[in-house]
Order: sequence, then structure tokens, then C-alpha cells
Amino acid sequence: MSESQALTFSTMADTWAAPVQSYSDYLRFEKQYSPLTLEQYQRQLLEVARYYHEERDGWLTLSADDIRRFAMSLRARGLSARTVSLKLSCLRAFFRYLKLYHQHHDNPAQYVKGPKFDKPLPRNLDVDQMHQLLDIDDDDPLAVRDKAMMELMYSSGLRISELVSLNVTDIDVRGGEVRVLGKGRKERIVPVGRQAISALNSWLKIRPALIGQDSDALFLSQRKLRISARHVRERMREWGVKQGISAQVHPHKLRHSFASHVLESSGDLRAVQELLGHSSLSATQVYTHLDFQHLAKVYDNTHPRAKKQK
Repeated sequence: MSESQALTFSTMADTWAAPVQSYSDYLRFEKQYSPLTLEQYQRQLLEVARYYHEERDGWLTLSADDIRRFAMSLRARGLSARTVSLKLSCLRAFFRYLKLYHQHHDNPAQYVKGPKFDKPLPRNLDVDQMHQLLDIDDDDPLAVRDKAMMELMYSSGLRISELVSLNVTDIDVRGGEVRVLGKGRKERIVPVGRQAISALNSWLKIRPALIGQDSDALFLSQRKLRISARHVRERMREWGVKQGISAQVHPHKLRHSFASHVLESSGDLRAVQELLGHSSLSATQVYTHLDFQHLAKVYDNTHPRAKKQK
């Protein structure tokens, strides 16, 4: 490890460390960001501070040319265009905060455009694959639990973090609703489908046998603890193999499948945005590309002037 790589904010001058600490407090207390997200932001900013700490006197002395040179160094190291763009996005947000709350005169990162890259479309399972995955007829308690988790994720489009943080009181099986605490600790109420309610009722009947210290948690592990996101990912991957799904199964794929299937059936992008808990419509619009792919396929196969020759 080089001397520069060994540097941390605790060993740097206040002109580097103090603004980042202030920004971290803002993200933690005002924006309600998770500890993992805070750690990622700090790591991104530390990389820039290490790059310039000997040449510049602090964040407020960095120029657009400095930011541009840093971005070029990332590309020279072989980092992908997507990774470079994400790092620049982090810098823009940081300098936007400094400009707003610390009267910094400028946001040098706003003048630096990231390299172009094609955003990969979310990969989802089709309806038949979802039926195949959820066709679990097993009375083993963990199988019952896993089916309830997957049914709920697909029924309501939950994030993995939202699923594992659910408490029993968040589920209204009679009303067919679940109360979800999403990003930024924003609460939303999401409908739960009939089959998911049935799977949840089956799980709730046997759940008392696994209750331990965390008696509020909706989903529990064999060790009688609130189930972890890592454990959920492992179980879903195993079920994908067991159920003969050719594509890899993971929690986010169920959320993507929910969004694309609802949009495909309804065409209501705004409703999908609300169900997913997206703060802006732009975050949801990626699903319109998936919908268009479906429409294009139907068009190619059915329109008299476009139908492919057999």
C-alpha cells in the first residue's frame, strides 16, 4: 500500500476532513441515508482527497480542470465509463452541498461530463418463469418462509432492505396491504396480492416456533434472528436452481419483474413509480424500455407489413 493510499480523513488537514464530516452528518441526519450508503460516499470522496491532498489546500481550492484530470486518471486506470460517471455524480452532489450550506462560490464538478455509456436494462423473469419459481409445494418451515418472502417481493415490488426490515405489525393480511419504510425513511403503503397473502398466512401459522430475541421481525432465520439480506439472496439463488430457472434469481430481479409486468399490463408509469417508492419519475422510466421491447416483439410477429417470414 502506497503512502497516499494509507491516508485517511483523520490524518488529513481540516480543509479536507471537516467538509466531508459535515456532509456525512447532513446525509445521516437530514437525508436519513443508511450507514452503508454513507460509507460508500466517504470512500468515493477519500479517493479524490488522496489524489490532490499534496497539490491543493482543500476541497474549496479544486477547479473544474482538477475534477476533469481526476476523471481522466480513472479512465487511464481502466475503470469503466459507468464507474467514472458514478464517482463524478458523487462529487457533484458533494459540491452542491458545499455551495448551498457553506457558501462555496461554485460547483466545479458540474462542468465535467462523464463518459457516455449504455445503461443496462433491468433483467426480469417473464410471467411463466415467475409462476415456475413460486410453484413451491413444501411444508418445511423454511420453504414456507421463503415462498412467503418471494411472493411478497414479487407482489409488492419491495427492495431487499425493505423486506428484511418488515415487522409483523407492518402487514395487514385482511386489508391486503403492507407498510414499507423505503429510502430516506419514507413510508408508503403497498397492496399485497391474493397469493402473497395466502403464502404469508401459511408462514404466520408456523412463525411462532422460530421467535427469538427479535419477536417483532416478520421473517426469521433458523437461528431465531431477523433474517439478513445476505441470507435472503442465498436462499433465492438456491430456489432458482431448485425450481429449474435458467436465469439467476436474486431479490432485485423479483422487483424488476414486478415493475415490468405491472407496467406491461397497465401502461401506468406514474402508478409504478408510486408502488416502487421512486422519488422521481426518471428512475422508473427505464421500465418503459422493457415495455417497448415487448411491444416491438408483438409488432414484428403480428403486423401484416412487419411479420417475419417463416
